[in-house]
Amino acid sequence: MTHRVIAKLDIKGPNLVKGIHLEGLRVLGNPEDFAEFYYVNGIDELIYLDVVASLFERNSLTEVISRTASGNFIPLTVGGGLRSVDDIRSVLRAGADKVSLNTAAIRDPNLIRDAAHEFGASTVVIAIEAILRDNGEYFAYIDNGREETGVEVTSWARKAQKLGAGEILLTSVDRDGTGTGLDLDLISCVAAEVSIPVIAHGGAGMVSDISDGITAGADAVALASMLHYGVLETHFFEPRFNPEDGNQEFLLKKSRPTKMTIASIQEVKSHLYEAGYDCRYPIDDK
Repeated sequence: MTHRVIAKLDIKGPNLVKGIHLEGLRVLGNPEDFAEFYYVNGIDELIYLDVVASLFERNSLTEVISRTASGNFIPLTVGGGLRSVDDIRSVLRAGADKVSLNTAAIRDPNLIRDAAHEFGASTVVIAIEAILRDNGEYFAYIDNGREETGVEVTSWARKAQKLGAGEILLTSVDRDGTGTGLDLDLISCVAAEVSIPVIAHGGAGMVSDISDGITAGADAVALASMLHYGVLETHFFEPRFNPEDGNQEFLLKKSRPTKMTIASIQEVKSHLYEAGYDCRYPIDDK
Protein backbone atom coordinates (compact mmCIF):
# COMPACT_ATOMS: atom_id res chain seq x y z
CA MET A 1 0.00 0.00 0.00
CA THR A 2 1.16 3.48 -0.83
CA HIS A 3 0.66 5.79 2.14
CA ARG A 4 -0.42 9.30 1.25
CA VAL A 5 0.65 12.64 2.63
CA ILE A 6 -2.20 15.11 2.31
CA ALA A 7 -2.31 18.87 2.88
CA LYS A 8 -5.49 20.03 4.63
CA LEU A 9 -6.42 23.64 3.95
CA ASP A 10 -9.09 25.17 6.19
CA ILE A 11 -10.75 28.09 4.46
CA LYS A 12 -12.82 30.94 5.86
CA GLY A 13 -14.13 33.30 3.22
CA PRO A 14 -11.26 33.81 0.74
CA ASN A 15 -8.48 33.00 3.22
CA LEU A 16 -6.48 30.02 4.42
CA VAL A 17 -6.86 29.88 8.21
CA LYS A 18 -5.56 27.74 11.07
CA GLY A 19 -6.45 27.49 14.72
CA ILE A 20 -6.12 25.21 17.73
CA HIS A 21 -8.90 22.73 18.57
CA LEU A 22 -10.61 24.10 15.42
CA GLU A 23 -10.96 27.49 17.16
CA GLY A 24 -9.12 30.84 17.26
CA LEU A 25 -8.64 30.91 13.51
CA ARG A 26 -5.76 33.04 12.23
CA VAL A 27 -5.33 34.03 8.60
CA LEU A 28 -2.28 32.53 6.87
CA GLY A 29 -2.79 33.73 3.32
CA ASN A 30 -4.41 32.79 0.03
CA PRO A 31 -5.22 29.05 -0.17
CA GLU A 32 -4.37 28.90 -3.86
CA ASP A 33 -0.79 30.02 -3.19
CA PHE A 34 -0.32 27.21 -0.68
CA ALA A 35 -2.07 24.63 -2.87
CA GLU A 36 0.20 25.46 -5.80
CA PHE A 37 3.29 25.25 -3.59
CA TYR A 38 2.26 21.86 -2.21
CA TYR A 39 1.46 20.49 -5.66
CA VAL A 40 4.84 21.52 -7.07
CA ASN A 41 6.64 20.03 -4.06
CA GLY A 42 5.09 16.56 -4.18
CA ILE A 43 1.98 16.48 -2.01
CA ASP A 44 -0.25 13.52 -2.84
CA GLU A 45 -3.64 15.13 -2.31
CA LEU A 46 -5.31 18.34 -1.16
CA ILE A 47 -8.30 18.80 1.13
CA TYR A 48 -10.23 22.07 1.06
CA LEU A 49 -12.63 22.59 3.96
CA ASP A 50 -14.86 25.64 4.34
CA VAL A 51 -14.81 25.82 8.14
CA VAL A 52 -17.85 28.08 8.52
CA ALA A 53 -19.98 26.72 5.68
CA SER A 54 -22.20 24.46 7.79
CA LEU A 55 -22.64 27.14 10.42
CA PHE A 56 -23.98 29.59 7.83
CA GLU A 57 -25.57 26.88 5.62
CA ARG A 58 -23.59 27.74 2.54
CA ASN A 59 -20.73 26.58 0.37
CA SER A 60 -18.64 29.32 -1.21
CA LEU A 61 -15.69 27.36 -2.59
CA THR A 62 -16.79 26.85 -6.19
CA GLU A 63 -14.54 29.53 -7.68
CA VAL A 64 -11.46 28.60 -5.67
CA ILE A 65 -12.03 24.91 -6.54
CA SER A 66 -12.11 25.72 -10.24
CA ARG A 67 -8.94 27.80 -10.08
CA THR A 68 -7.08 25.21 -8.03
CA ALA A 69 -8.18 22.23 -10.13
CA SER A 70 -7.18 23.97 -13.36
CA GLY A 71 -3.51 24.04 -12.38
CA ASN A 72 -3.06 21.15 -9.93
CA PHE A 73 -3.41 17.60 -11.22
CA ILE A 74 -3.72 15.69 -7.95
CA PRO A 75 -6.87 14.55 -6.12
CA LEU A 76 -8.80 17.41 -4.51
CA THR A 77 -11.32 16.76 -1.74
CA VAL A 78 -13.78 19.51 -0.86
CA GLY A 79 -15.99 19.81 2.22
CA GLY A 80 -18.11 22.26 4.14
CA GLY A 81 -21.76 23.11 3.68
CA LEU A 82 -22.58 20.22 1.33
CA ARG A 83 -26.14 19.26 2.22
CA SER A 84 -27.50 17.43 -0.81
CA VAL A 85 -26.63 15.40 -3.88
CA ASP A 86 -27.02 18.58 -5.93
CA ASP A 87 -24.49 20.39 -3.70
CA ILE A 88 -22.06 17.52 -4.20
CA ARG A 89 -22.60 17.54 -7.93
CA SER A 90 -21.82 21.26 -8.10
CA VAL A 91 -18.40 20.96 -6.44
CA LEU A 92 -17.51 17.89 -8.51
CA ARG A 93 -18.38 19.80 -11.66
CA ALA A 94 -16.21 22.66 -10.43
CA GLY A 95 -13.21 20.34 -10.32
CA ALA A 96 -13.25 18.44 -7.03
CA ASP A 97 -12.47 14.72 -7.17
CA LYS A 98 -14.01 13.82 -3.81
CA VAL A 99 -16.31 15.39 -1.25
CA SER A 100 -16.03 15.45 2.52
CA LEU A 101 -19.29 15.14 4.46
CA ASN A 102 -19.79 15.64 8.19
CA THR A 103 -22.67 17.75 9.49
CA ALA A 104 -25.17 16.83 6.77
CA ALA A 105 -24.25 13.15 6.89
CA ILE A 106 -24.84 12.88 10.64
CA ARG A 107 -28.15 14.71 10.33
CA ASP A 108 -29.21 12.53 7.39
CA PRO A 109 -27.04 9.39 7.03
CA ASN A 110 -28.93 8.43 3.86
CA LEU A 111 -27.01 11.21 2.12
CA ILE A 112 -23.98 8.92 2.23
CA ARG A 113 -25.89 6.15 0.47
CA ASP A 114 -27.36 8.54 -2.10
CA ALA A 115 -24.01 10.17 -2.84
CA ALA A 116 -22.23 6.82 -3.16
CA HIS A 117 -24.94 5.54 -5.49
CA GLU A 118 -24.81 8.67 -7.65
CA PHE A 119 -21.05 9.30 -7.78
CA GLY A 120 -19.35 6.15 -6.46
CA ALA A 121 -18.03 5.24 -3.03
CA SER A 122 -14.54 6.47 -3.87
CA THR A 123 -15.96 9.98 -4.16
CA VAL A 124 -17.42 10.03 -0.62
CA VAL A 125 -15.20 10.89 2.34
CA ILE A 126 -16.80 11.01 5.78
CA ALA A 127 -15.14 13.55 8.07
CA ILE A 128 -15.33 12.63 11.74
CA GLU A 129 -14.41 15.34 14.25
CA ALA A 130 -13.75 13.37 17.41
CA ILE A 131 -13.53 14.53 21.02
CA LEU A 132 -12.56 12.25 23.93
CA ARG A 133 -15.15 12.33 26.72
CA ASP A 134 -14.54 11.75 30.41
CA ASN A 135 -15.89 8.20 30.14
CA GLY A 136 -13.06 7.28 27.77
CA GLU A 137 -15.21 7.18 24.64
CA TYR A 138 -14.84 9.29 21.53
CA PHE A 139 -17.86 11.18 20.25
CA ALA A 140 -18.43 12.87 16.90
CA TYR A 141 -18.97 16.63 16.67
CA ILE A 142 -20.28 18.76 13.81
CA ASP A 143 -20.06 22.38 12.61
CA ASN A 144 -16.25 22.35 12.78
CA GLY A 145 -16.21 20.90 16.29
CA ARG A 146 -18.79 23.30 17.68
CA GLU A 147 -21.80 21.05 18.25
CA GLU A 148 -22.07 17.81 20.18
CA THR A 149 -24.03 15.00 18.52
CA GLY A 150 -24.05 12.18 21.05
CA VAL A 151 -22.86 9.85 18.28
CA GLU A 152 -20.06 7.47 19.31
CA VAL A 153 -17.20 7.56 16.82
CA THR A 154 -16.53 3.86 16.09
CA SER A 155 -20.21 3.03 15.64
CA TRP A 156 -20.55 6.00 13.29
CA ALA A 157 -17.50 4.90 11.29
CA ARG A 158 -18.99 1.43 10.85
CA LYS A 159 -22.35 2.85 9.79
CA ALA A 160 -20.75 5.27 7.33
CA GLN A 161 -18.86 2.42 5.69
CA LYS A 162 -22.01 0.29 5.50
CA LEU A 163 -23.88 3.14 3.82
CA GLY A 164 -21.22 3.44 1.14
CA ALA A 165 -18.47 5.80 2.31
CA GLY A 166 -15.16 5.16 0.62
CA GLU A 167 -12.86 6.85 3.11
CA ILE A 168 -12.79 8.43 6.57
CA LEU A 169 -11.06 11.69 7.47
CA LEU A 170 -10.52 11.31 11.21
CA THR A 171 -9.73 14.50 13.12
CA SER A 172 -8.83 14.65 16.79
CA VAL A 173 -10.29 17.98 17.89
CA ASP A 174 -8.41 17.62 21.17
CA ARG A 175 -5.05 17.48 19.35
CA ASP A 176 -5.77 19.81 16.42
CA GLY A 177 -3.14 22.52 16.04
CA THR A 178 -1.30 21.56 19.25
CA GLY A 179 1.69 19.71 17.81
CA THR A 180 1.46 17.21 20.67
CA GLY A 181 1.15 14.17 18.44
CA LEU A 182 -1.64 12.30 16.70
CA ASP A 183 -4.20 10.54 18.90
CA LEU A 184 -3.00 6.99 18.31
CA ASP A 185 -5.75 5.41 20.42
CA LEU A 186 -8.39 7.15 18.31
CA ILE A 187 -6.73 6.06 15.07
CA SER A 188 -6.31 2.45 16.13
CA CYS A 189 -9.85 2.01 17.44
CA VAL A 190 -11.42 3.39 14.25
CA ALA A 191 -9.03 1.60 11.87
CA ALA A 192 -9.84 -1.70 13.62
CA GLU A 193 -13.55 -1.22 12.93
CA VAL A 194 -13.51 -0.41 9.21
CA SER A 195 -11.89 -1.75 6.07
CA ILE A 196 -11.97 1.54 4.13
CA PRO A 197 -8.96 3.89 4.29
CA VAL A 198 -8.57 6.11 7.35
CA ILE A 199 -6.89 9.51 7.02
CA ALA A 200 -5.48 10.64 10.38
CA HIS A 201 -5.49 14.33 11.18
CA GLY A 202 -4.89 16.56 14.18
CA GLY A 203 -1.82 17.02 16.35
CA ALA A 204 1.21 16.06 14.26
CA GLY A 205 4.15 18.02 15.65
CA MET A 206 7.13 15.92 14.53
CA VAL A 207 7.71 13.82 11.45
CA SER A 208 7.85 10.73 13.66
CA ASP A 209 4.23 11.41 14.63
CA ILE A 210 3.26 10.69 11.03
CA SER A 211 4.81 7.23 10.92
CA ASP A 212 3.34 6.54 14.36
CA GLY A 213 -0.10 7.30 12.94
CA ILE A 214 0.42 4.86 10.08
CA THR A 215 1.66 2.22 12.49
CA ALA A 216 -1.53 2.75 14.50
CA GLY A 217 -3.61 1.95 11.41
CA ALA A 218 -3.93 5.09 9.32
CA ASP A 219 -3.64 4.72 5.57
CA ALA A 220 -2.80 8.41 5.11
CA VAL A 221 -2.05 11.49 7.21
CA ALA A 222 -3.49 14.94 6.58
CA LEU A 223 -1.23 17.78 7.73
CA ALA A 224 -1.97 21.45 8.26
CA SER A 225 0.08 23.39 10.84
CA MET A 226 3.33 21.51 10.23
CA LEU A 227 3.23 22.29 6.51
CA HIS A 228 1.56 25.72 6.51
CA TYR A 229 3.90 27.26 9.07
CA GLY A 230 6.82 25.60 7.31
CA VAL A 231 5.89 27.36 4.08
CA LEU A 232 5.76 30.72 5.84
CA GLU A 233 9.02 30.07 7.67
CA THR A 234 11.26 28.63 4.97
CA HIS A 235 9.62 29.53 1.66
CA PHE A 236 8.11 32.83 2.58
CA PHE A 237 6.15 34.61 -0.11
CA GLU A 238 4.26 37.80 0.51
CA PRO A 239 0.85 36.48 1.56
CA ARG A 240 -2.24 37.58 -0.30
CA PHE A 241 -5.36 37.79 1.83
CA ASN A 242 -8.61 39.68 2.21
CA PRO A 243 -8.17 42.21 5.06
CA GLU A 244 -11.91 42.16 5.76
CA ASP A 245 -12.00 38.47 6.64
CA GLY A 246 -10.39 36.97 9.75
CA ASN A 247 -7.61 37.78 12.17
CA GLN A 248 -4.51 38.92 10.26
CA GLU A 249 -2.41 39.92 13.29
CA PHE A 250 -0.26 36.80 12.96
CA LEU A 251 0.68 37.64 9.38
CA LEU A 252 1.10 41.36 9.85
CA LYS A 253 3.51 40.86 12.74
CA LYS A 254 5.29 38.11 10.80
CA SER A 255 5.34 36.09 14.01
CA ARG A 256 5.68 32.33 14.07
CA PRO A 257 4.46 29.68 16.52
CA THR A 258 7.19 29.01 19.06
CA LYS A 259 6.18 25.44 19.95
CA MET A 260 5.30 24.12 16.51
CA THR A 261 7.78 21.94 14.63
CA ILE A 262 7.74 22.64 10.92
CA ALA A 263 8.59 20.26 8.10
CA SER A 264 8.63 20.14 4.33
CA ILE A 265 6.85 17.55 2.22
CA GLN A 266 10.26 16.14 1.29
CA GLU A 267 11.23 15.76 4.94
CA VAL A 268 7.96 14.01 5.75
CA LYS A 269 8.26 11.59 2.86
CA SER A 270 11.93 10.97 3.51
CA HIS A 271 11.06 9.93 7.05
CA LEU A 272 8.32 7.58 5.85
CA TYR A 273 10.65 6.09 3.23
CA GLU A 274 13.38 5.49 5.78
CA ALA A 275 10.84 4.03 8.24
CA GLY A 276 9.94 1.42 5.62
CA TYR A 277 6.60 2.83 4.50
CA ASP A 278 5.84 3.01 0.81
CA CYS A 279 4.99 6.51 -0.40
CA ARG A 280 5.25 8.56 -3.56
CA TYR A 281 8.72 9.87 -3.01
CA PRO A 282 9.22 13.33 -4.53
CA ILE A 283 13.02 13.24 -4.82
CA ASP A 284 14.46 11.73 -8.00
CA ASP A 285 17.43 9.97 -6.42
CA LYS A 286 15.10 7.80 -4.32
